[in-house]
Amino acid sequence: MAIRSAAKAVIMRDGKVLLNRCYGRTVGEYYALPGGGQLQHESLPEAIRRECLEETGYTVAIDRFLALCEEIITDEAVRQRHPDYTHKVYHVFLCHIACDTKAQPSERDANQVGCEWVAIEDVAALRLFPRPLAANLARLIRDNETAWFETDYS
Repeated sequence: MAIRSAAKAVIMRDGKVLLNRCYGRTVGEYYALPGGGQLQHESLPEAIRRECLEETGYTVAIDRFLALCEEIITDEAVRQRHPDYTHKVYHVFLCHIACDTKAQPSERDANQVGCEWVAIEDVAALRLFPRPLAANLARLIRDNETAWFETDYS
């Protein structure tokens, strides 16, 4: 089992955040931050830029580090089925769109059905992954805070 390092972006524009809208057969509808797994020898900023371009079509620039979210799945059956996805560390960055020209997304996540701009005050009511960010995102941005969240799922 490996620890998966992921870079995630909170892309802000005009009081709204860009989220990936997703649908999973077993979990239903949910939202996720654009971003994904960091490749070997790839810096976190490089991972953010690559993943955002692939999933949203936007070129982004990082403004600041926002949060670290560690997720550990304790269910042994899930650990057996998905050994490389049961311990994840999400490095979350506040970003903005660096270029208004939007490309066609080239590599969306498996469950991603689209992207949606959501008012920051509405995010807390969404089913957002990683989970601790939903209730805390507006405050972190408003108060210029950085946070660490640990979540375990059984």
